[in-house]
Amino acid sequence: MSFCPIVLPYLKVQSMKFFTALMLGSALTVMACAPKQADQTTTEYAIGQTVSHSGGMVAAANPLATQAGVDVLKAGGSAIDAAIAVQAVLGLVEPQSSGLGGGAFMLVYDPKTAKVWNYDGRETAPAAVTQEMFLDPETGEPLRYFDGIASGRSTGVPSAVTMLHMAHQDYGKMSWGDQFGQAIKLAEDGFKVSPRMANITARMGRFVLNRDADAKAYFFLEDGKTPIPVGFLRDNKPYAETLRAIAANPRALLEGSIAEAIIAKTREEPLPGTLSLSDMAAYKPLKSEALCSTYRKHIICGAQPPSSGGVAVQSILGILENFDMGSLGQSPEGWHKFAEASFLAYADRDKYVADPKFVEVETGLLLNKDYLKSRASLIQPDKAIQDVKAGNPSAFIRGEDATPDSPGTSHFTIVDKDGLTVSMTTTVEAPFGSQRMTNGFMLNNQLTDFSFRTVDKDGLPIANAPAPGKRPRSSMSPHIVFNPDGEFLFTTGSPGGNSIIAYTAKTIVGIIDWGLTPQEAIELPNLIARNGRVSVEAKGIKDETTQEIDRGSPAEEFGLAEDVVGSLEAKGHKVRRSKGEFSGLHIIYRNRDGSLLGGADPRREGVATGL
Repeated sequence: MSFCPIVLPYLKVQSMKFFTALMLGSALTVMACAPKQADQTTTEYAIGQTVSHSGGMVAAANPLATQAGVDVLKAGGSAIDAAIAVQAVLGLVEPQSSGLGGGAFMLVYDPKTAKVWNYDGRETAPAAVTQEMFLDPETGEPLRYFDGIASGRSTGVPSAVTMLHMAHQDYGKMSWGDQFGQAIKLAEDGFKVSPRMANITARMGRFVLNRDADAKAYFFLEDGKTPIPVGFLRDNKPYAETLRAIAANPRALLEGSIAEAIIAKTREEPLPGTLSLSDMAAYKPLKSEALCSTYRKHIICGAQPPSSGGVAVQSILGILENFDMGSLGQSPEGWHKFAEASFLAYADRDKYVADPKFVEVETGLLLNKDYLKSRASLIQPDKAIQDVKAGNPSAFIRGEDATPDSPGTSHFTIVDKDGLTVSMTTTVEAPFGSQRMTNGFMLNNQLTDFSFRTVDKDGLPIANAPAPGKRPRSSMSPHIVFNPDGEFLFTTGSPGGNSIIAYTAKTIVGIIDWGLTPQEAIELPNLIARNGRVSVEAKGIKDETTQEIDRGSPAEEFGLAEDVVGSLEAKGHKVRRSKGEFSGLHIIYRNRDGSLLGGADPRREGVATGL
C-alpha cells in the first residue's frame, strides 16, 4: 500500500479579500512518496479493532453494503468502484437513509498526486421555485416542517449517482456498471429486513409513508397497514431494473422514462413541486479541492460549501486549539470547552454558510487562526455563554438563520490497496426522504434544508434562503485527517442531521487530543451544543420513543456520567438528557506499519471489514 504525503495550500488571511497561500511542509512533494514512519506522537492501535494488513478496508452502515464494497476491492476495483457498490446496496437495504434518489458529498484522497478532492453531489432546486416555496400562502408563516417534507416541493434533482460517475471517470478501474452486480442480485433474490429498517418503517408508517401507493406496497404487508417486520424477505425488482438502466446510462435518473416518473411523483398533491426535465438535464456534479486547515499540526480536510460540515467541524477544532484539550481530557472542563466551541462554530455556520454560487462564503476568514482565537477568548472556564452570537469575520450582513433540521443520512469510508481513500456522506434527508417512491427508490426531500424564511425578524436576508438552481446548505461532514508529516492518518464522518458536525468533531478530538482508538473515539458520548441548548447522551435515561428510531445501544454504555452532566448544568448549560443521539460514525485509521484499523458505530448496524 502506498500513502504519499499531502501537498495542500493552507490559506492564511491577510485581509478581508486577500489570501496568501502557504505550502504546508514545502519539502513534501509528490516525488517524495517513499513510505516513512508516522509522527511519533501518533499512537499505534492494534487491540480490539477490525484490522487489515493486506491493504484494503470498507466501513459502512450495513453488513451487506460493506461486503459488496469488499468484494469489489477483491475483484481489483478501486475505492471509487467499491463506493459505487456500497451506495447501490445501501439504497436497497437502508432506504430510510440514502439512495439513488438522493445526494452526497465525497472526499477522495489521491496518494499519487497528494491531493484531496471534494466531489459535490448536492441536489439543486428547480428553476421555477420561489423564495416563498415553504411559506403558507394564507398566513405567510412557514409551513409545518413535516408538511414541507412530505410534499412535491421538497425534492431536488437526484445527484449521488452522477457524482459517483464523475469520480469513476477519474479513478474507476472496473467498467461502469460492473459495480452493481451484488445490489441487483439482492434486489431480485430478496434481503432480510434489518431491525433498524423495520423500526423506522413502523415509526414513519404512523404518518404519511403509506399515503404513496408505491411506498405502501413496498413497506407494508398485504393488508396495507402492517409494516414489514424484522427478518422479512424483501425483494425489489424495480430497483434492479433501475440499476440496469443506470449501468447502461449514468444519467438514467435525469433523462428518459425514470426521470419522467420522478417528475410525475413530485407533481402529485399535496403541495406539488416544479421539478422539470430541463432541471434534470442541467444538473452537473462539481469537483474542487477539499477545504483544509490545521489542528495541532495535523491537516484536517473536509467538504466545501454548500456543505457546512467542513467549515463547522474545523471551526470547532480551531477554537479548541487554544486550549490544552489533552490535559483536560474527558473531564467536565473538557466537555465544557467542547460544548462552548460547538455553540460558537454552529452560530457562524448558521449565519454565513450557504451555496457559494449565490452567497459569498469566506471560508478563509471563518477558519482564520486569529479570528478563531478571538472566538475562543469568549469561553470562560466556569460559566457558559448565555447568548451565543455569530462572529463578524467580514463586513457581510446576514440575517439570522431559520433552517429546520432532519436527522437521517448514512456515512461510509473505503481505502484500497493503492491508498486511494474515500470518505462519503450520502442522504435522502429525512427518514425515507419525501415519503414518495418510484422505480424502487425513495425521492429526497433535500430542499427542506433551505431556510423556510427568506429574511429574519429585522428584514435581513438569510444566506440559506431558496433560489432557482441553488443547492441547499448541508451538514454532511466527511473528513480525512493527515498527521504532521502530511501522511494519511484516518477518515471520519457520520449521519445525523446537523448533529453530524458534533459527532464528527468529537472523534477528531478523541483521537488527536485524548489518544483514543478509533473505536473508542466513536463510542465517546455524543454532545451537541447549538442554539443555546446542550443535548447529551446521558446514562440511565429511559426513552423508548427514540429507541424505536434506530437499533441503538443502551445509554448506560455510551452516555455521559451524571456528575459530568451536573457539572455542565452548574456552569449554566441548559442540558437535555437523551437516549436518542444515534450517530453512525465510521472510521478507517492507518497504523505506522501501514495496517488499517476500522471502527463502526454500535449505535447503528454498520461494520468495518478488511480484505
